[in-house]
Amino acid sequence: MPKFFLKKVMLFLPLFMITLSLNAQPPVEMADGMRSNGKIYVVVAVLAVILAGLFIFLINLDRKVSKLEKEKGKQ
Repeated sequence: MPKFFLKKVMLFLPLFMITLSLNAQPPVEMADGMRSNGKIYVVVAVLAVILAGLFIFLINLDRKVSKLEKEKGKQ
């Protein structure tokens, strides 16, 4: 029981310290400026388009590979 408890504590403490240091960071002024000007929505839209393009590319690539695997399996 003590070993298990010690392992839990040793895992919890570093994670807890990381969260404390992350909460101590000052606010980002650039993000506040972009949010107030409405430019943050442009950034989010561009990121969404890029991610959608990547997902479409990967789905298309997966279909092509599956088709080639089926053709190779028939021979």
